[in-house]
Amino acid sequence: MRTNETVRIVEVGPRDGLQNEPLRVATDIKIELIERLGNAGLTCIEATSFVSPKAVPQMADHSTLMLRLNGKRGARYPVLVPNMKGFEAALACGAKEVAVFAGASETFSQRNINCSTDESINRFAPIVEAARREGVKVRGYVSCVVGCPYEGTIAPQRVSEVAGELFALGCYEVSLGDTIGVGTPDSVLRMLEVVARRMPIANLAGHYHDTYGTAIANMHASYEFGVRVFDASIAGLGGCPYAAGATGNVATEDVVYLMQGLGVGTGVDLNLLVETADWISSVLGRKPASKVAQALLAKRTCD
Repeated sequence: MRTNETVRIVEVGPRDGLQNEPLRVATDIKIELIERLGNAGLTCIEATSFVSPKAVPQMADHSTLMLRLNGKRGARYPVLVPNMKGFEAALACGAKEVAVFAGASETFSQRNINCSTDESINRFAPIVEAARREGVKVRGYVSCVVGCPYEGTIAPQRVSEVAGELFALGCYEVSLGDTIGVGTPDSVLRMLEVVARRMPIANLAGHYHDTYGTAIANMHASYEFGVRVFDASIAGLGGCPYAAGATGNVATEDVVYLMQGLGVGTGVDLNLLVETADWISSVLGRKPASKVAQALLAKRTCD
């Protein structure tokens, strides 16, 4: 048992998990979801995205949500910003942490944000500088770190270059996203080994989708490699509109269960988390994608 070890979970359900829902989720529901996640012990909850409502209609209430959100003391509520306009809007709503994203795949970058990877990083430079002046933390995301729906396998060296550029720009942490969930422990470790030559492991996070059911295995392998920060989404919510068939992020409940089994602390109450997964899934008209939530909810019914 590793009783002195901990990991930090970045909950991305309210943003990454809900952004592709076909029916609009009410602001009140989003706020309640964030509050329930905080009550379960999560202290870093990605709240929303300051993108164009035309591009992502589900996030059109970003300003209203942030102005109405009563955050818990000591908790963080980062928001995604694609450009300076989004950053300025987030800042006006009191955001203390923002996230920017770049693609390890050039084609994915063009299809997703209509510019090259280098252009996107150049676009982030003034955001990071403005954030530094305002005392706002900046987190970076790299998408398609293992595979791309358009280009296939992505070279680890390319991931290293993009992650390293974001880190050098001033991102305090870089989250490595297996956007279409094709990674296996072997491919993820090959990627991490190359990226870790460019920047410290302590500044890396894992963001794994579960398309082929390997997200938890990839997380375990990453933990053994030394990664101590992981993104996860309540009930396994989410997906990718630019990657056909790409299912949601790894479920937060599954991550907490894994870490409990390893004797690693998360600070999260699994029972409250499962209750939250059951609640939001019911609101959305389905069952939780999480295997752990399904098992514990079935056990409660039997008991």
